[in-house]
This record gives sequence, structure tokens and C-alpha cells, in this order.
Amino acid sequence: MNTALEYKKIRRTGIIPGCLLGGCLAAFIPILELAVRSEQYTNISQQPLSALLQADWQMMAMLNMLLVITVACMMYHTEYAENAIQRITTLPVREEGIFLGKFILLSLICAVILTIEMVSLMFCTMHWFGGESNAKDLFQNFGYFFCMLLPVAAISLLFASVCRNMWISLGIDVVCVFLATMIPVKYFALSIFPFALPFQILGETQAGKTAGYLIAALVEILLVFAAEMIFLKVRRSLT
Repeated sequence: MNTALEYKKIRRTGIIPGCLLGGCLAAFIPILELAVRSEQYTNISQQPLSALLQADWQMMAMLNMLLVITVACMMYHTEYAENAIQRITTLPVREEGIFLGKFILLSLICAVILTIEMVSLMFCTMHWFGGESNAKDLFQNFGYFFCMLLPVAAISLLFASVCRNMWISLGIDVVCVFLATMIPVKYFALSIFPFALPFQILGETQAGKTAGYLIAALVEILLVFAAEMIFLKVRRSLT
């Protein structure tokens, strides 16, 4: 119910077409590289999918995060515009449910974006490498990337709910994205920074750390929800 309502709120804002275009833009990266520099992949010793992810996923992951944080900021911008959030508090609707509905909707958007990118990667492996794509590897990578992107979606919504000015939350998110690019991934404690998780690639992650990253992503999401509950209680007590 809440998710359907949140979809109705953003249906006419251009968010959905923008997400589809953004997903297509990220999906076009491996196609463009193979179209221009396909000779670099003639003698690779690793699996084609792993080679493509190693070459292109960093840029694709950054575009995904920038798209997700923009959508999160716009979702709450519609609530704060013309004091709509004050009207919502007078209705028999729990604000916690609004946050959950937005998170579920943003998660579905992430799934759509990643699906477009996985289709692109499947096309690249089949067209340029002359073989059938490994569906199992594609689904595993899709699930892993999806889990790694969810903490970014959650924390972006948290920042957007706290900041009435959309540009403040957007600026904080963008700074966090670029900060994540400078974190040395060899240190596990630093690599679980929420905005650094989407850069992780399943094939390059050490076997013992894959479960650690998944658990870290789940814990971060739960902590974000707890922080949102605390924020809403404090805001209600002050108004």
C-alpha cells in the first residue's frame, strides 16, 4: 500500500524515465568499450564476464549510486515542498511507513537499473566473445550488486528525510561517493563504508569476505532504519 502510494507521488516527476535513461547510460559503457577497444580482450585468460566487470564496473557502480541518491533526494523533496510533510503528520499515516515505502520503491528501482545492466553484459559476452553467457554468474552478480547498493539507498533516504533542503542532502551524498573512491579496499573495516560497498565485485572478493560484506550491508540497513525511527520520534517531540 505504501509503496503504491509512493509510486503515485513520483509518477509525474520524471523520476522513472530518468532512472531508465540512467540505467541505459550505465549499461552502454561495456558496449561502447568493446565496440572501440575489443582487441584488448582477444587473449584474456579469465571469464569474459569477469573481465568486463573488472574493466567497467567501477564507473557503472558510480553512475548507479549517483542515480540512486538523486532519486532519494527527489522523493523527499516532494514531501517537503509546500510543507506537505506537515499535512501528512495530521493524517492517520505512520511516518515510519512512509520511509519504508520509499525504501521498497527505491529498491525496486535499483533492481530495474541492475537488470538493464545485466542484460547489457549478457549481450556483450554473447556478441563479442562468441559464446553463451553464463546465466548463473549473471544472477549471482546481480544479487550481489543489488545487496551492495541497498545500504546506499537507505542512507540516502535518511539524509533526504533529515534535510529539508534537497541540495544539502544531495551534496552530502555526493561527497560520500567521492570519499568512497579514495578508501583503500584492502582494509575490510574501511571497505564496508556504505558508499564503498557498490564498488565490490563478486569475482574479486575473497571467499571469506563475501559473507562479511553481505552481513555488513544488512547491518547498515538496520542501523539506518533505527536512526530514522529515532529522528522521527525526536522531530515529533519538538513539534
